[in-house]
Amino acid sequence: MVPNWPRPVDYLPVWQAMQAFTAARTADTPDEIWLVEHNPVFTLGQAGKPEHLLAPGDIPVIKTDRGGQVTYHGPGQVVAYILADLRRSGRFIKDMVFQIEESVIATLREYGIPDAARKAGAPGVYVPWHDGPAKIAALGIKVRNGCTYHGAALNVDMDLRPYDRINPCGYAGLRTVSMASCGVRASWDEVATTLAREIATRCGLQVKCPDHV
Repeated sequence: MVPNWPRPVDYLPVWQAMQAFTAARTADTPDEIWLVEHNPVFTLGQAGKPEHLLAPGDIPVIKTDRGGQVTYHGPGQVVAYILADLRRSGRFIKDMVFQIEESVIATLREYGIPDAARKAGAPGVYVPWHDGPAKIAALGIKVRNGCTYHGAALNVDMDLRPYDRINPCGYAGLRTVSMASCGVRASWDEVATTLAREIATRCGLQVKCPDHV
């Protein structure tokens, strides 16, 4: 059953719940998509380098087991955690990552951002900005026993200033934007529902997408 997390919720209990869910699942366990909004937190991936944390200040830092470098989660961001059996979906992890990015791109197009795209060698989704590509969604996945957890984070309408305290995803000077800064006015619930639907369809998951969490 998909947990009904409070909004916003701290990062640590959700991460621990994902690990427990993945450790306990069997070949018959249905896939799940958890839609979460976090309290402010910086997370460092397995390859995360502390030097990319420029000035975390009062925002907690958690070293986690997903792929990637450092990112920020906070209110106004939709985080879709994807707990999927890769073997059952018939996909390799590279295929899954590609389809998660495609899901974000399709969601953005539905809300009037037609030029969202991936960037070679830099996982995530980007939009054109006046000084070059700007990141609007981050991606980080962990695979354990053929099953995934962690997922994608899409900036809907949030305070972007904490990104100035890090090198987002390990890239100094990388611009980070939100759907709101691109002129989109949409609720967290609307975007979360759209993104979950796209992920379930494109990633071949047999899940019931909640209306909201």
